Amino acid sequence: MVKSPFTLLLLSIFVAVRLSATIDDTSQRSFDERIRSLQVKSINDNLTVGTPCIIMDTGDAIKIDFDILSEDRDYLRYEVIHCNADWKPSTLSYLEYLDGFNEGQIELFDFSMATTVDYVHYSLVLPNEDFSFKLSGNYIVRIYDESEPDNTLVLARFTVSEQTAPVSAFITSRTDSGYNSKYQQLEIAIDCDRAPVRDLFNDLKVVITQNGRPDAIHVTNHPMRVTGRKVIYEHSPELIFDAGNEYRRFETVLNTLPGMNTDFIEWHAPYYHHYLAVDKPRSAISYSYDQTLRGGYVVREYNSDNGDIDADYVVVHFSLEMPELFNTDIFIDSDAFDRVLGPESRMVYNRGTGRYEKAALLKQGSYSYQYLAVPSGKLNGLTQTVEGDKYQTVNQYTVDVYTRVPGERYDRMIGHAIFFVNQ
Repeated sequence: MVKSPFTLLLLSIFVAVRLSATIDDTSQRSFDERIRSLQVKSINDNLTVGTPCIIMDTGDAIKIDFDILSEDRDYLRYEVIHCNADWKPSTLSYLEYLDGFNEGQIELFDFSMATTVDYVHYSLVLPNEDFSFKLSGNYIVRIYDESEPDNTLVLARFTVSEQTAPVSAFITSRTDSGYNSKYQQLEIAIDCDRAPVRDLFNDLKVVITQNGRPDAIHVTNHPMRVTGRKVIYEHSPELIFDAGNEYRRFETVLNTLPGMNTDFIEWHAPYYHHYLAVDKPRSAISYSYDQTLRGGYVVREYNSDNGDIDADYVVVHFSLEMPELFNTDIFIDSDAFDRVLGPESRMVYNRGTGRYEKAALLKQGSYSYQYLAVPSGKLNGLTQTVEGDKYQTVNQYTVDVYTRVPGERYDRMIGHAIFFVNQ
């Protein structure tokens, strides 16, 4: 029986209400320990970190990849949720933001080949033949097993931009908080000549993210000045970031020879164990440039052209030699840990070795990471404690611009741009 438009609207409203009631934490992550190597990328950009963005009506798409440690396939489904600028689900029904249906089955999967750890690799491309986007903004994909529709397995984030407000930026180490010291400061200009913004002083929200870190996001709502239809943001605390340092790197592409920054490899059934070289604090060491993925990683097995199913899972041992800190935890910041400052990335101090240590099951590849210190009761990581803050660091800054048009019930995304210091 064909459902009437009114019935479809009621169903979509019901789904939106149910989602709003069940999703409290919309950060990108997996919620099942069997799920590993979650990556969300634009098909046209695999190298930048952070929430990927596609431009409306350009043919660009988002690709979501992940593994489930299992010998058998899981029957997975997904749903697409529109969110406001703060990543809370909007009140829109899916009929308003999608042309098609917001639910579907994940049909792209493949089994691992000749690996010591059995897994199934899954891929999902959005948009696809089931739907296209009608509205810009923030989006979440919720993935679940069809037998347990209320049990969320994965939340994946991406954005869709109209690009009606071009963004330009200048990044300098000559900041309001110090000159060539430990900070970097942005000056941002937004051209709103084609954008649907009525009040240029009050109707814009600018979100700035450093290196894709959820704990390094600054939001500014009011510009310093407006020239014609150009909005200028400068000399504001929200535009100043700790400079940090270049990310550390390691490789696990071979199980027969130690890779970059790896001291030795051992086999302890059922896993290969890669022991990384002992890290030490760099806060007192002079800056040294290194080209890294700024917390990102690339899955790779040395002898294969298809790391998605040929790369194995190995146990990687991190160690950081330094005195124990009290009332402060040390976390590993990397996409390998979904950028979550939680038990998965928290290091434990071993008084016997005088080191912070962490063992993690990771897929073979090339990885970048850094250490963040988080004082008790805080939510943001500090780079200065372990890595140091070096003003020369080549950081990635993502600038997203939102507005809400009077009479509309959602936050439009009208601008998106990525900038690198000294590049």
